[in-house]
Amino acid sequence: MSEKERKDLPDIEIGTAADMDEVMRKYDRESATRIWEGKPKLAVQVVSVLFSLYCIWSTLWSTSDLPIRLTAFLGLITIMGYLNYPARKGHVTPNAMPWYDVAIMILGAGSFFYYCLNYKNLVMVITSAAKIDPANPDAVAGAWFYLVLGVVGILCLAELCRRCVGLPILFVVGALLIYTFASGQSLPRVVYTLFFGTSGVMATPIQVCAKFIAVFIVFGAFLERTGISSFFIDLANCAAGSTSGGPAKVAVISSALCGMVSGSSVGNTVTTGSVTIPMMKKTGYKSEFAAAVEAAASTGGQIMPPIMGAAAFLMAQYMSTTYATVALKAILPALLYFTGIFLSVHLEAKRLGLQGIPRSQLPKFKLLIRSIYLLLPLVVLVWLVSTGARTLQFSAAIAIVLTILVSLPGIFKGSRVQHSEGFAAHAVKDLGAMIASSLEAGGRGCITVAVACSMAGMVAGCITVTGLASKLVNAVVNVSRMIPNESLAMFIALFLTMLCCIVLGMGVPTTANYCIMASTCAPILITLGIGKIPAHFFVFYFGIVADITPPVALAAYAGSAIAKSNPMKTGITATKLAIAAFIVPYIFAFNPAMLLVDTNPLQVVQIVITSLVGLFGVAAALNGTLFRKMNPLLRIVIAAGGLCMMFPDTLTDFVGLAAVAGVCLFEYFSAKKTKAA
Repeated sequence: MSEKERKDLPDIEIGTAADMDEVMRKYDRESATRIWEGKPKLAVQVVSVLFSLYCIWSTLWSTSDLPIRLTAFLGLITIMGYLNYPARKGHVTPNAMPWYDVAIMILGAGSFFYYCLNYKNLVMVITSAAKIDPANPDAVAGAWFYLVLGVVGILCLAELCRRCVGLPILFVVGALLIYTFASGQSLPRVVYTLFFGTSGVMATPIQVCAKFIAVFIVFGAFLERTGISSFFIDLANCAAGSTSGGPAKVAVISSALCGMVSGSSVGNTVTTGSVTIPMMKKTGYKSEFAAAVEAAASTGGQIMPPIMGAAAFLMAQYMSTTYATVALKAILPALLYFTGIFLSVHLEAKRLGLQGIPRSQLPKFKLLIRSIYLLLPLVVLVWLVSTGARTLQFSAAIAIVLTILVSLPGIFKGSRVQHSEGFAAHAVKDLGAMIASSLEAGGRGCITVAVACSMAGMVAGCITVTGLASKLVNAVVNVSRMIPNESLAMFIALFLTMLCCIVLGMGVPTTANYCIMASTCAPILITLGIGKIPAHFFVFYFGIVADITPPVALAAYAGSAIAKSNPMKTGITATKLAIAAFIVPYIFAFNPAMLLVDTNPLQVVQIVITSLVGLFGVAAALNGTLFRKMNPLLRIVIAAGGLCMMFPDTLTDFVGLAAVAGVCLFEYFSAKKTKAA
């Protein structure tokens, strides 16, 4: 957003539905949808509702072969995708769908449905179709038919990706396809591998999406309609609203809580930011800082269990472990991330001398506790998954039913207030509307995730066909061997991997983001001696922070639109606030105990304490204020001390502690002496 565009924004109250929609449509492709009205709108809503019901049925009871379920899933996704997403973001004409969109939708969906309906007849043909025998006209004709079928399906899916996900991931796919053909692969083999096989469009990402993620997206849509986001914001206000610079701390806590069930950094930023950013500005924070706090905290929501932007299910598959294990190992790093932001916010509030919100204006805890039942679906879901009492799919289905039940008090109360007579009938009607709305939103929410997962599968397919992963691994290993110091060589390898993750993750949704990192970057680290779990967490973290790292910092830009701040300055400030996200992955890469790998409780406690002290040192250095304004030399000393505290070694811990404690004591007594004078 340019300076002129920012100034020209209408001066309306942030948080209104119109303003939130405007920001979401600008920075979140998922929200730039067609406008349907009347009967066409109802028809599109019915399609989304039926799709959600199909996903629930398919994951729980379908016994069809995997390719049949996946092609049916992708065919339905293609239909919904073109019904919802126009060719251009600025398309606002109601009930308008050009003929070419209808044609592309029919061709794309038809390709997948043809495969679905003729799967058993295609099995034998597909295995030999890549080898076209010129002497056999029938074989040539049949092979070329399937070749065209595959090309049409892939191109239609790629165009849908451009519309609802964006260009960055297509650039990655395009570059890899060029490399694949340049390496000597034929068009038939590439198409048959990417479209008909299980190493392309229907690879692990889309399998996990159809089996687990879709039903959890539907669950998230139900959960949103219980008002749990408002509950989290009120809870955060009760906990920290009255403290120094309270609104910023509320933003950190509420974004962490909302991020537990959100699958979008931008969506989380707009949802909670529409409330917290105006509060922060009113308290005295600068616009850039207020927007940056919300963006950094909302982006961190993607690494917060239990959902982790839906990537947790994919991580379990790639790391060959259980979902509960992934969620458990993610807790400590996520808490350190948010603690780092919280410390930065607190130091900034002290530097500016900001006050909190008067307690009289905060929600009453006694009233808030009455809504604690809204957490029941989440609690039950976590319990079912962690104990292994039910499968992931069945646990999500139970959680959906519980979400409907916890919605009943609010629905009946609202119906009683609005309709003094026959409120029960109105309540049933309202309940039906809530269920239909949730199913519709869940179905629409699956589109971008499924399309992104299919593109991520193509990335993995190209890498598999060309053997690019092993070539990258060999290149990095050869470079590392040139460096005599083993620790330094490992650090350089991690640093280069970090840069790759940030670049590849720019503008890419969480799920596809992780799939790309897991296919390209994680194998490099594993070969260099990093454990499988730390390697995958490392690439996941740095793929996520691309949402706040300029130049493509979508979450930061969304926050700046709400705060009417400079987008680039907001992105830079958000990157500084999220410094923990750039440090914590190095900690667990060198010391997997932070991820609860091969450790004991005492070691975990030690890591937590040293990491917290280290984060404080780095945050204080970046802020520049500790009891008073620090001079540059002391900022360098306390920053170095903080970094030493986070390196897993007893000697560096003592050196770091001495540096951080020494600077803190010096600043405290100096400030006290200045006041006395």
